[in-house]
Amino acid sequence: MKKIILAAGVLLAAAFGLQAAEVRLNPDHPDEYVVQRGDTLWDISGTFLAQPWYWPEIWQVNPQIENPHLIYPGDRLRLVYVEGQPRLQLERGPRPYRLSPGADRLQPQVRREAVSEAIPAIPLDAINAFLSRTRIVEPNAFEGTPYVISGQDQRILMGAGERIYARGDFRAPLASYGIYRPGEVYADPYTGEILGLQALDVGDVDLYQLDPDQRQDFAVATMEVTRTSREIRLEDRLLPVEQRSIAALFQPGAPATPVEGVILGVEEGVTQIGKYDVVAINQGEREGLQPGHVLAIYKRGAVVRDRIENENVKLPDERAGLLMVFRTFEKMSLGLVLESDRALEIMDLVRNP
Repeated sequence: MKKIILAAGVLLAAAFGLQAAEVRLNPDHPDEYVVQRGDTLWDISGTFLAQPWYWPEIWQVNPQIENPHLIYPGDRLRLVYVEGQPRLQLERGPRPYRLSPGADRLQPQVRREAVSEAIPAIPLDAINAFLSRTRIVEPNAFEGTPYVISGQDQRILMGAGERIYARGDFRAPLASYGIYRPGEVYADPYTGEILGLQALDVGDVDLYQLDPDQRQDFAVATMEVTRTSREIRLEDRLLPVEQRSIAALFQPGAPATPVEGVILGVEEGVTQIGKYDVVAINQGEREGLQPGHVLAIYKRGAVVRDRIENENVKLPDERAGLLMVFRTFEKMSLGLVLESDRALEIMDLVRNP
């Protein structure tokens, strides 16, 4: 029996309404797989499956195991056949042992893994790095929010450790705020509908004091800058602090409904999109997308001239990669590119895999 020791883990989620389909195993699949720290569910899916988005079709939940959808380092996955169909069974790894107070020997402990210790669906470093720098908000999110009017000594560029002054509605003041700058406006390239707004992270501030002599619905507040990712400028906006990291506890799967969309944008500074880049697409919750859904990326076929027939001909669209959706909004989503065999770009197509 082939055995492979690899990193892995499984996560909370439901099968995303996938239609019954023939599951094709990876020709080099192992019969057993021991999970190690650092792997992802996408890695494990690709180890067993030729098409990793069919994971829900082979994952067999054991109701006798606590948190059966979560996979931890040290767990063992076994490939079995149930009524002729391939299934993966989970066997929890050995319980940890520790020395109890006052004891002279190791005592077995009940295994109580934290959800955060389970392996994620996809690499979290790239996702959380993006989310720490960028936030997607509604198009009108900045309307009526406090804004920076000055720095100390009337400076127009400010940084960490300084005090700044913001003006706005502070009738219900918060202890801390995030500072953001409006970025790219995401619009549907076909309909012109505004789908969302990119809010660029600038830094964080703590409220120091409010001017008691001014109306609190349009007051001047003194703020202490606690963190900056770029220089603070006049007119930068204050928004409530948001928890932007993500646990990625979902399963890869294919959308249950047809998806036809495009890549709208990528993180600033990126010119050619590749593996582990975060992209924005013009499909969201209203189109049925959920975190974990896998989409194929296609290069749009060029239009060339047929000189014999004297007419323009569109070449076929060519599949060029895969992405997994990890955060959805009503009208758009964010996805992580997991595979690409050539440079991708804005306006490339996204479809069902």
